[in-house]
Amino acid sequence: MSNSKIRVVQVVGQMNGGGVESTIMSHFRFIDRDRFHFDFVANVDSTHIPYDEIAELGGTVHTVHPYRSFSRYNQDCVRLFEELRPTIVHANVNALSVFPLHAAKQAHVPIRIAHSHSTASPKEVSKTVVKDLLRPCSRMFPTHLAACGELSARWLFGNTAVNNGRVKLIRNAVDLERFSDDEGLRRRIREELGVGDAFVIGQIGRLCYQKNQEFSLRVFAELLKIHTNAVLVLVGGGSEREQLEQEARSLGVFDKVKFLGIRKDVPALYNAFDVMVFPSHYEGLPVSLIEAQACGCPSLVSDVVTKEVQIVPGMIESLPLNAGAAMWAKALLSLGLRTRDARSAGGRFLKNAGYDIRDSSKDLGDWYETLIHDIAK
Repeated sequence: MSNSKIRVVQVVGQMNGGGVESTIMSHFRFIDRDRFHFDFVANVDSTHIPYDEIAELGGTVHTVHPYRSFSRYNQDCVRLFEELRPTIVHANVNALSVFPLHAAKQAHVPIRIAHSHSTASPKEVSKTVVKDLLRPCSRMFPTHLAACGELSARWLFGNTAVNNGRVKLIRNAVDLERFSDDEGLRRRIREELGVGDAFVIGQIGRLCYQKNQEFSLRVFAELLKIHTNAVLVLVGGGSEREQLEQEARSLGVFDKVKFLGIRKDVPALYNAFDVMVFPSHYEGLPVSLIEAQACGCPSLVSDVVTKEVQIVPGMIESLPLNAGAAMWAKALLSLGLRTRDARSAGGRFLKNAGYDIRDSSKDLGDWYETLIHDIAK
């Protein structure tokens, strides 16, 4: 690495092919890599670290013990930060950022950024208890605060920090040239998936409680009662796959559900969907909903999803989960049957709202340099 480059450590926690990693990698692809060197710090129990791409782009990957082995995690991080001597440690692990930033402070890293990407759910009791215990500590060790949206910022850092302008908004931007409405791509992928002229409902995200695929299966079972020629496509890996497959069998819909696992052709899949279902229990500002809008794919989301994500007019509608599976099924069908002629203007709206990755990456690099200039005064 050239000594003239600014060294930035991106702490990403457990890399499992989720939206947060996707956003960080997108910024890495488009940031000025002549100015910045990125080191990625991931937990050793990660299942989906893109070693080859990170190396190809000039970055490096370091693995550390998981948080549950706190003393070993802290030792790993302190040793790593002292060895790398970065100018910036950018922690992307929400309330857990307190751990790597504590280590960064011990290692005398001058710029320590806590980045909030999510919120919490009271139904995820053990996780939420931990998050609530850590939230008051969220401002102890960072020198600067960042978030993907206002809801995530207020949840982790509090209203005062947001109202005083202390939180930098870093959009979950996407490559708008890669994510766009493409009728030819739609036909090809639908043929590959073997869905013919079926009504295709998609969901992209980790198979876990937060993303609530169990509810999606119940909604799909109701939808089949009113529209028999339909398919549900679930994209993503996760610990609940076996449980969800069993649920699909018990609902009698397994033969019409496609579990695709983690995919690299996500833009093509959005084009193949007629509508996306997004019944999350809690969220920050989901990158998949930005991507879907760029591809002209309408989405039905739960009402816990921040309204900040509704950028392209008519592309996102929300319902509370307690409206029930039958109501969700009717709303999905109505939303998805809208003419595709209205789905091609997403890129313009998203660029104007700051979601073009080229613009966002430049803004991130400029912010880093401003922080460095400020501490040099």
